[in-house]
Parts: sequence; structure tokens; C-alpha cells
Amino acid sequence: MSASPSPVVPVRTSAGPTAAELLDFVRRTAADTALIASLPLDPEGRTWIRLDGPGGSEAWLIGWPPGTGTGWHDHADSIGAFLTAAGTLKEHALAARLPSDGWKTLELTEGIDRSRELTAGQGKAFGRHHVHEVLNESATEHAVSVHAYYPPLPQIRRYSRTGAVLRLEQTERPEDWQ
Repeated sequence: MSASPSPVVPVRTSAGPTAAELLDFVRRTAADTALIASLPLDPEGRTWIRLDGPGGSEAWLIGWPPGTGTGWHDHADSIGAFLTAAGTLKEHALAARLPSDGWKTLELTEGIDRSRELTAGQGKAFGRHHVHEVLNESATEHAVSVHAYYPPLPQIRRYSRTGAVLRLEQTERPEDWQ
């Protein structure tokens, strides 16, 4: 008697959702028009509501007044995804993996800058140590986006950038933004 081959079962190498699963979550959440409409929008500053993300992740619904942005930052060891639910956002990102610790100033090489415009329904997933800034460049329209991170954000590192020089300015912890 011969044994039948066992079915192939995908094995998860770590607990928690993947970046693709986070992107699927933000896509579904952005399609919830009642939730998107429930976000109070402030003409002066960003607004947000914390959401329950899948598999122990944290998620945020964020309102962006015209002309606002995040500044350059990363999400440390968290993977993530974000999607524009209303309006248009612009993302400037670095297409290079930077050292995670032990530096204060880096000179960036040519050709690592990436920019993309994300209109309603467009988003992206990203891995650990993804350095970017997100902006609402509209002069008149609010934008709304959904973001999810796993593991929940242990910290955010904020950077300044002058030309090719990226400088670590501060590290924020969850108690700084909740």
C-alpha cells in the first residue's frame, strides 16, 4: 500500500498578519463609507481614530487637512500598509534599506528617491524600516487614509532631510501620540 502525498499547507513563519493581509484590511476598511464619514476633520491639523486591526495589529483612520504631512519617518520594526480613502496623498520614500540603529546622519546615494501619488483606493504595503513622508499637497481638499501596523508601533523615528543628508532627529514612543 502506498501513502498518498500530504497536501501542502502554508506555514506562517511568524505570528501576526503579513503586509499583504494588512493591505487587504486597509482596503476593506477604506471601503466603509460610514466609517470614513465619521472621522471629524479639522481645518488646521490632522485628526485620527484608532481602529482594531487584524491579528493584533494596530490601525488608524487619519484625516489630512490641505497642506499637511508627516515629515520623514519610519515605523521601526513594524511592517505596515496604508491606503487613501478620500482625496489624494503623495508619498516620498527611500528605495534603500537603512541601518536600523547606531547612526545619526547618513548621506544618501543618488537614485534611491521614489515618489508616488495615491488617489482614493490606492495604497501600498511596506516592510520594516521603511523611511518615507506622506503629504496632502492639495490647497483646498482634505484627504483621509487608513493605516495598519504589525506589531503595534513600538516607536517612530523622525528624520530631517537636506538634499542627500538624512538626519535622525527624535524617537517617539506610543505614549507620545496616543
